Amino acid sequence: MTDIATSLPGGETRPPAAQPLGVRGWLTLLTLCGATFMTGLDYSIIMVALPEIGEDLGFASTSSLQWVATACVLPTAALLPLCGRLSDLTGRRRLFLMGVGAFTALSLLAGLATSPGLLIAARAGQGIAAAAIGATAMALMTTVFPEGPRRTKALSINGALLSLGFVIGTIGGGVIVSGLNWRWTMLLLVAMGALILTGGLGTLPRVGGRTASSLDVPGALLASGGLFALVYAVSTGADAGWSAPSTLGAFVAAVALLGGFLAAEARHHSPLVPLRLLNRPSVKWSSLIGLITFGMCGGTTLLLSLYMQDVLGWSPLRTGFGFLAEGAAALLAGTLASRLIGARGTVPALVTGLTVQGVGTAAMVWLPAEGNLPLLLVTSGAMGLGHVLTVVAFITTLTSGLPDEDQGVAGSLAQMPQFVGAIGVAGLSAVATARTAALNGSTGETTATLGGLHAAMLTAGVITLAGLGLTALLRRRLGAEHTRP
Repeated sequence: MTDIATSLPGGETRPPAAQPLGVRGWLTLLTLCGATFMTGLDYSIIMVALPEIGEDLGFASTSSLQWVATACVLPTAALLPLCGRLSDLTGRRRLFLMGVGAFTALSLLAGLATSPGLLIAARAGQGIAAAAIGATAMALMTTVFPEGPRRTKALSINGALLSLGFVIGTIGGGVIVSGLNWRWTMLLLVAMGALILTGGLGTLPRVGGRTASSLDVPGALLASGGLFALVYAVSTGADAGWSAPSTLGAFVAAVALLGGFLAAEARHHSPLVPLRLLNRPSVKWSSLIGLITFGMCGGTTLLLSLYMQDVLGWSPLRTGFGFLAEGAAALLAGTLASRLIGARGTVPALVTGLTVQGVGTAAMVWLPAEGNLPLLLVTSGAMGLGHVLTVVAFITTLTSGLPDEDQGVAGSLAQMPQFVGAIGVAGLSAVATARTAALNGSTGETTATLGGLHAAMLTAGVITLAGLGLTALLRRRLGAEHTRP
């Protein structure tokens, strides 16, 4: 029997009652979620190990050491749209397995690296492979699990694990570096990659893909170059200076290339990212909401790490455990999201998620210099809970109502806010730095640092709550789209 969706006010639809995923469905879901968890884990687990890597391999400076992280992020962000369209040409299952296999091999190379150049090259390769995994895992999820309650449940679990990857990476990285050495952070990824590759070969069906007639080469070059320049400017601006020629040049190049990309897409017969897709209200406005939730949560998580280490004086390992409430809340949100969306629809879920995240983030302004563990756990937990609710709801909105031939591109668009959200990290860091500098002359160093962190946390909360205006706009546009003949 076919389930019938229930209409909600404003043109939105509520999914029918949930159905069990089944054994094969769970194995498929674990494989796909495990892949996105692995790529998320990769970033946070290496961050904890950076000081030991610098000492072991002899990096010349801190600025050169940051390329161990940046070299992985840049190609992932730049190549997501290309990989989304390539999955439509070559087959999503094939590209996913190629991505996992390459990521596993390159993780082994990174773990065995004997020089800074070899490690950075391996990390760049991991970033390319992660782009293939990110785009195809989401596309496979939205084609294997049809639109409705099973897809919502799958996206809920994926959203929870994606956020949990940071927490587990921070804790796991601290434990591994304390007990073994940094190379085991990469070797752990090798073991995970091998398991995921085995699961993919055994469970993933041959669905979707091979629908695009040709590859939009000009669009691919313009989009990849523009995104690379944007993320490069954001990632290196803090160290090089926001007014430095390299930073300003990268921003100008990003605007020019992305503008050229939009112009090229309007003329190409088989565009990399069809403008009709970008102009859909469900894609356009939910992507902006995704950018807000990722940017403000990622930036605030960095602020919390600075608070625990620079203000409270905690060790990196203890700081990792300080994020346990955020991780537990992410898991809870993964179970609540599908029920909330099923009961009330995606827009109310977005409103709930942004409200909880915004209030929890803004309340961090009361975190004291001497520490208040209950307040830290409550506020960070609220932020994590609201963030995952928002992530699941915006991805569900973005991928709903699209034909199968667009799911590859939609999967890459759904992943994009996670990387472009680095703009939020840079912006909040700039707010904290400016406020700290303003207070330095009139108060102590710790108090000035805390004042800067408070200003940035309050800013993050206000911006998140301001995102509620986009949900009202989204509701109206979805209603107009639903009633249009």
